[in-house]
Amino acid sequence: MGNSADSGLAQTTKTGALSHVLGQYESLVKAELNELAAKRFAERLWAQDAALWTSKDESQWLGWLNIVKEQLSNIAQFQELEKTIKSKNFAHAVLLGMGGSSLCVEVMRQTFGSKTGYPSMLVLDSVVPAQVQSIRKQINPANTLFIVASKSGSTTEPNVLCQYFFDETKKLIGEKAGEHFIAITDPGSSMEKRAKDWNFGHIFYGLPSIGGRFSALSNFGMVPASVMGIDVTALLQHADAMVEACKSADPNSNPGVLLGTILGVLSKNGRDKISIVTSPAVQSLGTWLEQLIAESTGKDGKGIIPVASETLSPAADYGNDRLFVYVRLSSKPDAEQDKKIAALEAAGQPIVRIEMPDIIDLGAEFFRWEIATATGGAIIGINAFNQPNVQESKDFTKEYLAEYAEEGALPENKLLLIEDGFELFADDENAKALKQKAGSPESMSKVLAALLSELKAGDYFAINAYVECCPRLESKLQRIRDYVMQKHKVATTIGFGPRFLHSTGQLHKGGPNSGVFLQITADEKEDIAIPGESFGFTVLKEAQALGDFKALSSRKRRLLRIHIPADVDGALDKLFAIISSCEK
Repeated sequence: MGNSADSGLAQTTKTGALSHVLGQYESLVKAELNELAAKRFAERLWAQDAALWTSKDESQWLGWLNIVKEQLSNIAQFQELEKTIKSKNFAHAVLLGMGGSSLCVEVMRQTFGSKTGYPSMLVLDSVVPAQVQSIRKQINPANTLFIVASKSGSTTEPNVLCQYFFDETKKLIGEKAGEHFIAITDPGSSMEKRAKDWNFGHIFYGLPSIGGRFSALSNFGMVPASVMGIDVTALLQHADAMVEACKSADPNSNPGVLLGTILGVLSKNGRDKISIVTSPAVQSLGTWLEQLIAESTGKDGKGIIPVASETLSPAADYGNDRLFVYVRLSSKPDAEQDKKIAALEAAGQPIVRIEMPDIIDLGAEFFRWEIATATGGAIIGINAFNQPNVQESKDFTKEYLAEYAEEGALPENKLLLIEDGFELFADDENAKALKQKAGSPESMSKVLAALLSELKAGDYFAINAYVECCPRLESKLQRIRDYVMQKHKVATTIGFGPRFLHSTGQLHKGGPNSGVFLQITADEKEDIAIPGESFGFTVLKEAQALGDFKALSSRKRRLLRIHIPADVDGALDKLFAIISSCEK
């Protein structure tokens, strides 16, 4: 482990220590910290000064700064909810949400697990029919609590999922179906109206001044935590210790500002890939951090590119564009992980270590990283609280759904090649570039080799897969990203659609043009109708993929789409075999 003697500034709070070994970047970070102190950055942050970013609407989005104390003052509402839900003996609870409304709950679900006497929590943030069907098969709606989370109330995915599961519940218990539903939404939203019209059992409100990705410690995170039986009081108290530490006017002793300064400075100096390494017991924290950082900083052609769940490899597999941040659970460390991080440090890679004492400190880490993200965004010079490019994909998706309603079919991308049940698509510009590199006669192997040849130092490779998000398929995609990382020495990411559209999707379109994208779509074995809609989940998923493809294409991203057969397992195995041999 690093210490203050050999790792630059080391800093401790009641909820965890941060140390770092930054090598040649140490002096740059120290200079930035001095500059932040001179301009009273932390004080102005807490005063909600929009001039720290772009002097636009940033001050309207800083309600998360004070949410922990507000929640502690209203802790009785969570205790009462916990008591009520426990008394009803629900077997399961299902969170229906997207982006920040779902990922924080997924982190808590995986970190704290199921607690005896409380519903077992499931999270559904996908409209892929196989995934919807998987959740449906695990539960009995008559004995399930559904939590519908949508800040705006108009987000497509939670709305259609609500429609489907409400209908399924109503089939079994009739007019009492609403008693099995909780809404979490901003006041005055269309979701609030639906919850009242459908007689939901509870409505909890978000704060309009807190964006979705900063909402983990608001009702969007704490209501589901209460349902799971997590000790919300302790979680918030530990978070509050971090809040107090992050009020320090001295950036050197402010755990959030210090971390954010490192992120921002190294990003501006070429280390813009943040490899997030977490102890196995808190592994899912990386996915939440990925969406927080990517959606907050990836815009205006700039961005800090978070890399979560990538296999931790020898130093030779990495270029000079990485910063490694190691969130180490002190109460349950992984010795092999420690060795690998030490080896990377010895090889000269910049390392930040965060000691997380216990899993109850998860709330503290939520807050630390929110402050860090806001700070890093200010340093690279963007508005950390908007998401201008997320709407692009949504608008294109709406256009495609409107076309489906009129024509009875979705449009299609330009077909590049068909081979063994695989269909390859590209826009005109990418098709021309890939054909030139692949030569003739064309084959899937040659086209994939051409795509991978686009990768150069400082790029990243993104797999965006519109398939079921489950450990089985994730491991198959992980093999592909491992091969690409080791072969090309570039950062790699995996996004499951449409979930990533509400997180890393902003970075893909608005961030630097350093991504090479492989979009994977698949046939479905079975469609599921959406009550009240003219389309089912399959059409919605396909329209979202097409919308994302068009948004990436319009930004002139390097992009290839592969449509695979309904045997997704077999198709991904074959895809890996082709990719791992196509460049030999």
